[in-house]
Amino acid sequence: MRIGELADQLGINTKTIRFYESTGLIPEPRRTSSGYRDYSGVDADRLTFIKAAQRLGMSLDEIREILAFRERGEPPCGYVRWVLGRQVAEIDERIGELVRLREQLVALEMRSAHLPAADPACYCGIIEHAPRLSSPPGHHSGLPGRARQR
Repeated sequence: MRIGELADQLGINTKTIRFYESTGLIPEPRRTSSGYRDYSGVDADRLTFIKAAQRLGMSLDEIREILAFRERGEPPCGYVRWVLGRQVAEIDERIGELVRLREQLVALEMRSAHLPAADPACYCGIIEHAPRLSSPPGHHSGLPGRARQR
């Protein structure tokens, strides 16, 4: 099947399929005599697996490693358990960061009622008093940071 048909069947963008191909997540498909990509059911199954792994929060590098296990004929389950365990630990850390941030925001909200009258030279006295509270680890521009990009 052609790339557009595959994309429609799986509900993904053709650019995504080309990207996965260019990064080695899916093998380069056969080509028709006119040069069109010709994908098979095996390609559709692989793409379905990739999207399912992404929904579980796995990075493309982690997915690539799982696929490499399969290509070597080795079961990836031990590696997958390790990845899942690490993800749970990262989620627990982010939850802790969010709890600490919530505590800081509640404290700031309570303090805000007792702050001096707004100084016309400042933007907002509440926010300008906030730096006196500690920031959670990995905190940048509004929300706690993620340990790694997905």
